[in-house]
Amino acid sequence: MPQIVVLPHATLCPEGAVIEAPAGKSICDALLENDIEIEHACEKSCACTTCHVVVREGFASLNELEEKEEDLLDRAWGLEATSRLSCQAVLADQDVVVEIPKYTINHASENH
Repeated sequence: MPQIVVLPHATLCPEGAVIEAPAGKSICDALLENDIEIEHACEKSCACTTCHVVVREGFASLNELEEKEEDLLDRAWGLEATSRLSCQAVLADQDVVVEIPKYTINHASENH
C-alpha cells in the first residue's frame, strides 16, 4: 500500500504525517480519512482549487491530469509544475510526498 508523506503545514498538519492509502484513492480522500482537514470547498467535484497540493515526489505515478483540472490549476495560489488538485490526484502503487500550500484562493474557509 503506498504511503503519502505530508510535509509540515502550520495549521493543518504542524508536524507533518506519513499515512497509508490504497491505490485508487484520491490524495484528498486519504488526507481527510486521516484527520488532515484539507479544504475542499467544492466537495471534491473539481470546481475550485482549495485542495491544491504540490507533489514533491512521486508525481509521475499519479493519474494524468484532465483538461478541467489543468484549467483550474491556473488559478491556484502558489502553482508549481508538480501541482495537483488533491481531489483529482489518484494514487497508484508508488509513495508520494505532498506539500499543502500555505494559502488558498478561498476567501472564506469552509469548515468540513
